[in-house]
Amino acid sequence: MRWFTPLWLTVALAVGLLGVTGLVTSGSDGGAQGYTEPRVALYWEDAGGGMVRCTLCPRRCVVPPGARGHCGVRENRGGTYYTLSYGNPCAVHVDPIEKKPFYHFLPTTSSFSIAVAGCNLDCKFCQNWHISQRRPEETYNYRLPPERLVDLAVQSGSRSIAYTYSEPTIFYEYMLDCAREARRRGVRNVYHSNGFINELPLRELCPYLDAANVDLKGFTEEYYSGMTGGSLAPVLRSLRILVEEGVHLELTTLVVPGRNDDPDDLRAMCRWIVDTLGDSVPLHFSRFHPQYQLTGLAPTPPATLELARRIAAEEGLRFVYIGNVPGHEANSTRCPSCGEMLIHRIGYDVDIRGLEAGACTACGEVIEGIWE
Repeated sequence: MRWFTPLWLTVALAVGLLGVTGLVTSGSDGGAQGYTEPRVALYWEDAGGGMVRCTLCPRRCVVPPGARGHCGVRENRGGTYYTLSYGNPCAVHVDPIEKKPFYHFLPTTSSFSIAVAGCNLDCKFCQNWHISQRRPEETYNYRLPPERLVDLAVQSGSRSIAYTYSEPTIFYEYMLDCAREARRRGVRNVYHSNGFINELPLRELCPYLDAANVDLKGFTEEYYSGMTGGSLAPVLRSLRILVEEGVHLELTTLVVPGRNDDPDDLRAMCRWIVDTLGDSVPLHFSRFHPQYQLTGLAPTPPATLELARRIAAEEGLRFVYIGNVPGHEANSTRCPSCGEMLIHRIGYDVDIRGLEAGACTACGEVIEGIWE
């Protein structure tokens, strides 16, 4: 099977969903600058004195009346915590599933992708900072309740809905309701997350998640603190939970020159993945390009990514990819047993060659993933 990014999808990526945009932005589905529809949030508790404590993510923000948590989308109104990120995505696109990136989940299919403004981390290298570091009142937002969103996903021919671009945790209530509705109607759910979420909300979400790609941004607390404003330990816990709950998992590490490319740290990370998550978890080493607060750095040398990939292979990882380097051989999937080309990729030109019913056609090796 060979799949190219079709013209309608190319235009959709640029303008926001060709053929469906009118349905999104007209009539009752119309959006507006700063559109919000506040709803009582999940996962918070009374902290006394009119203050609330958010229990959604590890920050556990204590928020006084009239203020918001770190993410900028959850607000204390008179001692009740509200989410301002329900039903109001600021980004609506149809993407190739490979863009998330997912390489072992329904290859060649499209994914209806949404995001709401805000994030619970402050990554200096963020590629979507124009929405992740904004509040909902600062973006143009569509009015898309869960039922309508799933309608549009089905109409677009997408096999899945992706919660992506910004951090899905901060629009948790909206994501959860969309995921439930999608599951009811036979549409898969995937999310690309930083993994910075508490255990209880993550476990509540997992029964409705088919796949997760989590950014494992580095492997030291120092890196997480200095480059993201977060911490590593909660992310590692989230990865263990996703595996325990049976969610298909892929990992992405953006390799930033001079920041998280130390070979010893990369080796420790890969060893932890094998020992804790298994040797078949796909790992994507992604090339850094100057973004946001790190415009003074040079892009990651391909040789650095290739070294990281060799280290991962030496530690026993079976599927290691290099991203953001168009045409690199490590974008493709080969059988780890016999070397047969299974899925050939050049950008979003995807050719399934040697994979049938989840197994290598040359040697019969079963390849971990969700293929149908």
